[in-house]
Amino acid sequence: MNYVEKAITFTCAGQTLVGILAAPLPAGSVGPAHATGVVLIVGGPQYRAGSHRQFVLLSRALAAAGNPVLRFDYRGMGDSTGEQRDFLQVTPDIASAIDALQHHVPSVTQVALWGLCDAASAALLYCHDTHDARVRGLCLLNPWVRSEATLARAHVKHYYADRLRQKEFWLKLLSGKVAITATRSLWRNLTLALRGSGPGPSSAAQPFQARMAGAWKESDAGLLLLLSGKDYTAKEFLEFAAMDASWTGLLARPGVTRQDLPDADHTFSEEAARTQVEMLTIEWLSLQDRARDGATVPASVSVSVSA
Repeated sequence: MNYVEKAITFTCAGQTLVGILAAPLPAGSVGPAHATGVVLIVGGPQYRAGSHRQFVLLSRALAAAGNPVLRFDYRGMGDSTGEQRDFLQVTPDIASAIDALQHHVPSVTQVALWGLCDAASAALLYCHDTHDARVRGLCLLNPWVRSEATLARAHVKHYYADRLRQKEFWLKLLSGKVAITATRSLWRNLTLALRGSGPGPSSAAQPFQARMAGAWKESDAGLLLLLSGKDYTAKEFLEFAAMDASWTGLLARPGVTRQDLPDADHTFSEEAARTQVEMLTIEWLSLQDRARDGATVPASVSVSVSA
């Protein structure tokens, strides 16, 4: 399927944002006229091309499959004006991007938000803050839930557990060849891991992880969760979701499609993993379109695939 790309600008809180729109050629020439539009949220700090041009290639693949895609720079990043901000502060930017996509492609009536790492977190926070009915899908890759405790638990379980089973580690420890700083790091991580994740959702000011959980629970949008097997951020997310009360049962709720890519790194940098992410996203978007048109689709899927 053919598509076109063009640079666009739009405004957010008085600042000018720059994006690249990739869209199928007009209906009648190719493809569906009302496919789900995709707003590709960029994690920070980086701009709209992404690591190893990941977002360029993804947007083109999705557009070639029939889905209009907008990737853009937050205020203060790339070619956009304003002060730089992090994922906790970009809800207005995402809202403006959705408006811009619909303005340039009026046939788009529903939108999926696609985000990797803290961009996945930003997508959930956007839904929590706005309850935007236009968002009918969330594609989340290795969501960011980082705290000292979650990182410590991931290190203890996935790094130190292996090290403590190695004979050479104990020989180094007993011979004094394990640095004091390494020993202190192990003890600190064990302490943090046992301490827990901190205040829960009943706190006066909810932590961002609880707000993410609230959006996950309350939204009726379809959700695709992609997790890398070789990534501490993904492992932290699973640890947190398994232990924090606000996340109980959320990964198994209806409407969640989970795909584990055991050989993939954090940004899916290998060509095989990147291509697989593209295909999984295309297939999932097709399911969202079929669901909108009244077709029966699986309520929940959890499978493991090799990259």
